[in-house]
Amino acid sequence: MRARIRFIAPLVAAVALTAACGSSGSSGTGGGSSASSGNASGSKCAPVAGDKLVVLQDDKHLQNADNVIPAVNAAFSQSQPALLPALNAVSAKLTTKDLVDMNAAVDVDRKSATDVAAAWVDKAGITSGLQKGSGPVAVGGAGFTESTVLANVYADVLKAAGFDASVREVGSRELYLKALEGGTEIQAFPEYLATFTEFLDADEARQVASGDVDKTLEALKPLAQTAGLAVGEPSKAVDQNAYAVTTAFADKLKVKTLSDLAKACGDGSLILGGPAECPTRPFCQPGLEKTYGLKFGSFQEYGDTGGPLTKAAIQKGEVSIGLVFSSDGALAQ
Repeated sequence: MRARIRFIAPLVAAVALTAACGSSGSSGTGGGSSASSGNASGSKCAPVAGDKLVVLQDDKHLQNADNVIPAVNAAFSQSQPALLPALNAVSAKLTTKDLVDMNAAVDVDRKSATDVAAAWVDKAGITSGLQKGSGPVAVGGAGFTESTVLANVYADVLKAAGFDASVREVGSRELYLKALEGGTEIQAFPEYLATFTEFLDADEARQVASGDVDKTLEALKPLAQTAGLAVGEPSKAVDQNAYAVTTAFADKLKVKTLSDLAKACGDGSLILGGPAECPTRPFCQPGLEKTYGLKFGSFQEYGDTGGPLTKAAIQKGEVSIGLVFSSDGALAQ
């Protein structure tokens, strides 16, 4: 399974073969079971059914900054100075919307990851004027849709820079990190800033990543150097915990951010949907309450973190707001 559950286990490796952002699993009894006592005391922010979902902006940065960032073998990068500039060219263009659209193209429209990656590279217009390199370079992919697409994006851009680039699926972070550190099987990898930082730090007693991109990058660089790695520039593209409502709900209340939601919903009528762990995890219900002052009338437990059950519950009007992943292809409009 793909363990991309930020608030549950940021150090767990990412692996999966199914939908990019809807395949993570969690313990729980399944959709629709109430996991908290008390009913909504009002109705202003009660659920509104609708087919389309929209993520409310995390404007106070409750979630860690999991921006897509290139990670490379440091020795190889030093011997091939054109490597990181080419990958940084990807970071300069890549957005969360791009991730959403590419995930949807593969998981919903059933296009191949290689074709989707090639189309994005062509559209982004980043292959001209690149510093030139040469020789073979293998880009690793973790085996889930988004990682595979990004690995192909990296490889296509590296080919345009003169490298003989290929993509190699290498599985979980424990496996591919060793391969990346060794530098013989793979030399580059599309990583996620905060998760990668926490994994390299490996001290569960402390939190070195945060919602601040610059501070998290500052913490990552020495950790990467110690591991024989180097990182490029983080992109604006983010795959992290996010909270979605139906567009009908957002339009009704005129909300775009979680702060907007807190201002609009003070009557206790919000119903939150998420995994069983949500009521006790700092990046889920307690974090939403502490950081934004949100008030929830009840919580509904779903056993597929960010997956089809949770998204369906939002669409059906079972919950007002639910946990998703910010780059989920289901968010494509």
